[in-house]
Amino acid sequence: MLKDLINTTAEVRDALSEGRPVVALESTIISHGMPYPTNRETAAAVEGIVREAGAVPATIAILDGKIRVGITAEELEFLSTSDTIKKACERDIPFIVAGKLCAATTVSATLAIAHAAGIRVFATGGIGAVGPDASTTMDISADLPALGRYECITVCSGAKAFMDVAGTLEFLETQGIPVVVYGTDRFPLFYSLDSGERVDWVMESAGEIARVFAIQVATLPGRGLLVANPIPSESAIPESEIRKAIDSALAYVAERKITGKAFTPAVLSRIAEITGGRSLTANIALIRNNARLAGEIAAALALQK
Repeated sequence: MLKDLINTTAEVRDALSEGRPVVALESTIISHGMPYPTNRETAAAVEGIVREAGAVPATIAILDGKIRVGITAEELEFLSTSDTIKKACERDIPFIVAGKLCAATTVSATLAIAHAAGIRVFATGGIGAVGPDASTTMDISADLPALGRYECITVCSGAKAFMDVAGTLEFLETQGIPVVVYGTDRFPLFYSLDSGERVDWVMESAGEIARVFAIQVATLPGRGLLVANPIPSESAIPESEIRKAIDSALAYVAERKITGKAFTPAVLSRIAEITGGRSLTANIALIRNNARLAGEIAAALALQK
């Protein structure tokens, strides 16, 4: 079983055994989402924010074939600087472990490992989604079905901004995955506050989200809850401005025929270039904001017992 292959730090292990709140954090944003040393600094800050919210952070990665739930400062430095780190989605886990390789975990892989470890709250930046050309390419991220497979709350700032948001919400509805937005009825657009898509359910507090999830576990077991948390308004980039940058980045990547796991990092890198680094600043702000909300939800959920 996956659980038998997991190595947890003493801090995370003790917190889980004592029923204290824990928040899972993915590592792809460290190895493939930001340049050094911003990646290391952001990851360390995010762990600190989770602690301030009353929870224990558990950054997840695979190092030398060992699944790690919680990492050391030295391991964070390695993930931040090494060019040998692979990008692992859920289906890659057996190959990475068997080959004794090193990999950063995407949303789907992090969810699988977090669930196996007994962690019920997960913070990320943006989820993978339905691709802009999915009607012809069938490009649908493995993140989406994973949200429905694992009993975990995922806090994000919506889908990556260059994805098909309307199609993503339709897919989530078909899969029966509950979606709520924190503080507004508009689904966020990663760098921007509003994708233009409305959602049915709005939550105004971490406690309310925790209560809904506790009831969901009792009535609809075996599936996750997606919480979309808009980027702080002072860090948001207007939708019209970021849309131009996205379209230019997508054209750039298409010309170079970049696909698969390299697609998202290439698009994000190009958007950062076009916006003069503003998109990177926004990315940092939203992941910090998501970590804070996830920590508050985890703390509230621990009180539900």
